[in-house]
Amino acid sequence: MLLCKLCRLAAGIAAIAVVTVATVHATTADGIAAGKSLAMERSKGNCLACHRIEDGVLPGTIGPPLLAMKLRFPEREALKQQICDATIRNPHSRMPPYCRHGILTDEEVELIVDYLYTL
Repeated sequence: MLLCKLCRLAAGIAAIAVVTVATVHATTADGIAAGKSLAMERSKGNCLACHRIEDGVLPGTIGPPLLAMKLRFPEREALKQQICDATIRNPHSRMPPYCRHGILTDEEVELIVDYLYTL
């Protein structure tokens, strides 16, 4: 009897271990607009200071143009990491580590990625 209970418990634990929980990120028009606003805002993303963006005014040229972002970063996490701390991938990057320095929150980075994926 105890052996059966242990078997069922082990089977339940194994089933839980096999199931992976993925966070589904729902992109909305409002989220994209908020991400664009954050990307353009000087006190937040300020992406235009270094990057050319499709509808941006007076873009910088230090960083690469922000276009075809889904092709360049097919993995959403890779783009988020690039925004949060580009020095992880390139220790000599000029891009500020936005998350490490507290300039952007994880939620704000999610919104910016939503916007960048429309470019």
